[in-house]
Amino acid sequence: MSVVERVPGTGDVLILCDHASNHVPGDIDLGIDPALLHKHIAIDIGAAVVSRCLAERLGAPALLATVSRLVIDLNREVDALGLIPHASDGHAIPGNAGADRAERIARFHAPYHCAIAAQVRTQRPALIVSVHSFTPALESGIAAPRPWEAGVLYNRDARAARSAIGWLAAQGVVTGDNEPYSGRLLNATMNRHAEGTGTPYLGIEIRNDLISDPAGVARWCEILANLVTFVRDHLAQGRAAAT
Repeated sequence: MSVVERVPGTGDVLILCDHASNHVPGDIDLGIDPALLHKHIAIDIGAAVVSRCLAERLGAPALLATVSRLVIDLNREVDALGLIPHASDGHAIPGNAGADRAERIARFHAPYHCAIAAQVRTQRPALIVSVHSFTPALESGIAAPRPWEAGVLYNRDARAARSAIGWLAAQGVVTGDNEPYSGRLLNATMNRHAEGTGTPYLGIEIRNDLISDPAGVARWCEILANLVTFVRDHLAQGRAAAT
């Protein structure tokens, strides 16, 4: 099974979804109640269907991961403590205690990121869009409820993020600026493939209760299609003005 689901497209935007799947290969036993695979700890609920919808709407290629982040978190550096989680949001993942780290990196993490690198190198996108979702509140209760409808994450390169935050706020969307997570801490895929290549990017987090049904997905696909078009065109105007 490929580690990447590819959605074809010829547009100048690239869409990525690191946590699109809750799939656990049959030869890996996480030692958990299977019901946990339907929770946010295993998959970014709604992110995959939004990514596919957005790709179709924009005519853009998309790469979606096909393995659960409980097997290996593809949006982490290979030396990160949480790469192969032993616990997540208060739930123990006992089957990962003896996991062969090098084997999982070679089997899942490396080919996923090689696929993205090859796509970026070939396509040279004008903008990379990374789609994630987040829970209204953590099950563990260690943090306050999250009031944001969407968040924009970024690290050093805020070119796309700044215009996106302003645009979303102008549409009446309650928007987090590096919330509910900071892109300065959790931004591995974008650090590597966007900041590392000088490509502008949007790290988008959508609250998952807003994309849990077809109507919500359709609404957010429309919002993101308009947002991405605005940001891409704004960046292009800035480049033109600088020449």
